[in-house]
Amino acid sequence: MLYGAELIGTALLVAVGLSIVILDFGHGSPVVRLLPDAGWRRLLTGFLFGTTGALIALSPLGKESGAHINPAVTLAFWLMGKLRGRYVPGYVLAQLAGAAIGAVPLLAWGAMGRSIAFGATFPGAAYGVGWALLGEAVTTFALVFGLFFFLQHRRLRDFTPALFPFLYAVMVWGEANVSGTSTNPARSFGPAVISGDWHGWWIYWLGPLLGTLLGVVVFRLSGRHWSTIAVAKLHHFEHDRYGVFRP
Repeated sequence: MLYGAELIGTALLVAVGLSIVILDFGHGSPVVRLLPDAGWRRLLTGFLFGTTGALIALSPLGKESGAHINPAVTLAFWLMGKLRGRYVPGYVLAQLAGAAIGAVPLLAWGAMGRSIAFGATFPGAAYGVGWALLGEAVTTFALVFGLFFFLQHRRLRDFTPALFPFLYAVMVWGEANVSGTSTNPARSFGPAVISGDWHGWWIYWLGPLLGTLLGVVVFRLSGRHWSTIAVAKLHHFEHDRYGVFRP
């Protein structure tokens, strides 16, 4: 059930989150006509994508697995000593499988989905590979550092899922034209599988990896009380049925 919850959670993130991307940016979408300003649509897309992740964290799925739904988050928790290492491969495989499964329903969007490769992430044409890699590293750093900042504070800890709608709204608004603002190798993997377009795929592994490492190092060096982070979860902190989260 542990890995099953992570698989289902990641599948929901991809299916729902990328449906929002397609609806907001696909050719022929009524949202494009109703809200022609691309900046506002990026802001809305990021907020709703982050909300999707937050709801998964609050759900029974998050209670079981912690709702990492992102290999970068799993890696960050392991590096912080909050997740036993033997569970990391299972988490990552479940996330990738969930992303591939969750991408299949996106095919129902037809031509609208195909017009943007079903929400796949690519380096922006005006920026290129180097800027895209930097953009992924910086946004993943913001995700990891922000996550740990909330988790270390007892007064903020219960509100950790509420961080994601606002964080992704800002990041997608400001950075999506550079790399697509993935911050999540699984999120990029799913639409690449169904679209068959793997252009720049390595950026969405290397960039989040670098951002995660930087986030963990900076958080530790900043003197933050990382030892107060109890478990590798975004919510439901008291639940650890499988003994996964304590080192």
